[in-house]
Amino acid sequence: MKSLTVKEALLQMRKGILTAQELCVSCQEKIKKTKSLNMYVTETRSEEVHKQAELSHLAYKKGVPKSLEGIPIAFKDNFCTNGYPTTCSSKMLLNYKPPFDATMVSKINQAGGIVLGKTNMDEFAMGSGSLDSCHGPVINPWNYVVSPSSSPTTASSSQDSLPSSSVTNPSDWFIAGGSSGGSAAAVASGTCLAAFGSDTGGSTRNPASYCGVVGLKPTYGLLSRHGLIPLVNSMDVPGILTKTVEDSALILNNVAGHDVRDSTTLTDSYTPFNIQENLDLSKLHIGIPKEFHAPFLSEDVLSLWKKIADQFEQAGAKVTQVSMPNTPMCIICYHVLCCCEVASNFSRYDGIEFGLRDGTEESTEELYAQSRHKGFNDVVRGRILAGNYFLLKKNYNDYFIKAQKVRRLISNDFQNVFSTGVNLLLTPTTLTDAPLYSWFSKQDNRTRCEEQDIFTTPANMAGVPAITLPLGLSRQGLPLSLQLMGPHLSESTLLSAAYWLEQQAQFSHLDIDLLDQLNNKHSSHI
Repeated sequence: MKSLTVKEALLQMRKGILTAQELCVSCQEKIKKTKSLNMYVTETRSEEVHKQAELSHLAYKKGVPKSLEGIPIAFKDNFCTNGYPTTCSSKMLLNYKPPFDATMVSKINQAGGIVLGKTNMDEFAMGSGSLDSCHGPVINPWNYVVSPSSSPTTASSSQDSLPSSSVTNPSDWFIAGGSSGGSAAAVASGTCLAAFGSDTGGSTRNPASYCGVVGLKPTYGLLSRHGLIPLVNSMDVPGILTKTVEDSALILNNVAGHDVRDSTTLTDSYTPFNIQENLDLSKLHIGIPKEFHAPFLSEDVLSLWKKIADQFEQAGAKVTQVSMPNTPMCIICYHVLCCCEVASNFSRYDGIEFGLRDGTEESTEELYAQSRHKGFNDVVRGRILAGNYFLLKKNYNDYFIKAQKVRRLISNDFQNVFSTGVNLLLTPTTLTDAPLYSWFSKQDNRTRCEEQDIFTTPANMAGVPAITLPLGLSRQGLPLSLQLMGPHLSESTLLSAAYWLEQQAQFSHLDIDLLDQLNNKHSSHI
């Protein structure tokens, strides 16, 4: 079955062309075909999926389908799911099965969506490669199209290329990005029609960029964090991954709104965001932050950035260069605040109430130490230690308080730019297309995060909405994406501008079934 968007699937099911059972079976078959990509860590029991699909089919027959009836959706493994493991890809939580659903999971279920499984991630969402997981790394589905051995001058730019054998026996491969790499790869491969990630410093947008899908980070407080295992409470946002901008808007409108179980959600009554299909670009002012012209920005990304800015201008939008002088300090500020909140949040993992318990029970301190040493990887332990150092009485003002002041300056940069009449900011999402594992693994987690997250962390620091979408292919034939950011609660404008860009780009998504057909056709001629 051809990979469908959420909108296409809903239309076909309403017309009786497709059933929820057929759609779910197709996705489950694709999950089996793509096991080597290591995208899923837990799959919903087949009988449960079949039962929910039957109920969805009956709802369509009776003419009373819900807004997401029968749509297969996946969740990053840091969203709590009742009766199913929620591991955060860590040994610490391998045996943890929450007794409740996260609000995002509940809302998807209430809208008729069908949860197919939980996706792989960096341990406790700390990373930008989806490599630091106790379940093993996630592999980018675009390895099916572009062989890692290909050079930029000889790599195919066509999606008609045959799947690379390097996927099933990877000596080197393109990473999926992180920390929500499993969710982005799942959508890109068509194993689900939408997925949820979490976005603390770009963890939804970074893998969306590398995997060639749409990644939406909503305004902070618009989506409930209840049941999303926290990394940095003041920045965490549930992120939405889909193939199209329209699908992102559809999912967003089904899950947004106040939640009494999350005090950080906005209390105002929620009004659905609508995409303006005939957007008047003459009323749009696009800002190009000069500070985002960063070192090591690839020629491919820079060229695309210039091209899209020109497209906006030629279509009637006002495009100007703007300055956000404090954003270059963002990544260092982010890491200080992240470590401080991690040190606080992770004190709950002590091996007593839940999670891994290891070591002698004769000494409480030794039990804590052994459990945390065995349960956490080096990255998590490093951030806990750094956070405790920053929060020491002698260091508190020099690190935590100063970082909070810098965060305010970064937030003020956004307010100052938007107060001048700028509607949206257009920036790169990542420095390059998807890197190779061999290159990425040469440096430690923190170094790679500092490189990979420089364009995405500012939106989290300021709490503003941002969306990344694929707009072309690099010389290697890998996806290239750009990011739009807007003021708080400007999702309608943000989605409308992104939709316009999407229509101009006409990006061709992966189709696993088509690749299989091409591969079989090729094999039959050998």
